[in-house]
Amino acid sequence: MAAVETGQPRAAQKGKRKKRRVGVRIDMTPMVDVCMLLLTFFMLTTVFNKPQTMELNLPPDDKVQVEVQESALLTLRVDKDFQIYWNQGSDPKLQKVAFKDLRSFLTERLRNNPKLITLVKVDRDATYENMVDVMDELNLANITRFSLAPMQDADKKLMAKAG
Repeated sequence: MAAVETGQPRAAQKGKRKKRRVGVRIDMTPMVDVCMLLLTFFMLTTVFNKPQTMELNLPPDDKVQVEVQESALLTLRVDKDFQIYWNQGSDPKLQKVAFKDLRSFLTERLRNNPKLITLVKVDRDATYENMVDVMDELNLANITRFSLAPMQDADKKLMAKAG
């Protein structure tokens, strides 16, 4: 593993005697073998997580208009304080639903109308977590057809009236 080289002393120059240097050579082969074994072990035993992604279906053209029945459209509006308001179709009256009741509410609406399409409008001042929480509830309620839309000033006025 390691070797010590002992050299022959040189002849003394001008009466001074030099100290004898001992040469040390360390064999690095076993350490490289252990490192390679550890590297191989960790590479083979590591489990890589598959990234969690959500499939998005975008329309092929921005100018394409999609026709939807008003009775099949449920609109959810989320304000910056995480208050959730909903209305069905073109009904101007908004109703409030608590987040803890959202999943049962969505499941009931889907049971009443299997072709339900949900439109989610989130206020710009709301947190990203609020939007993700609502989308998670949609997923847990088995609602696969939903859209995200920007909240307009008219939506904020409707929410102010309802609140």
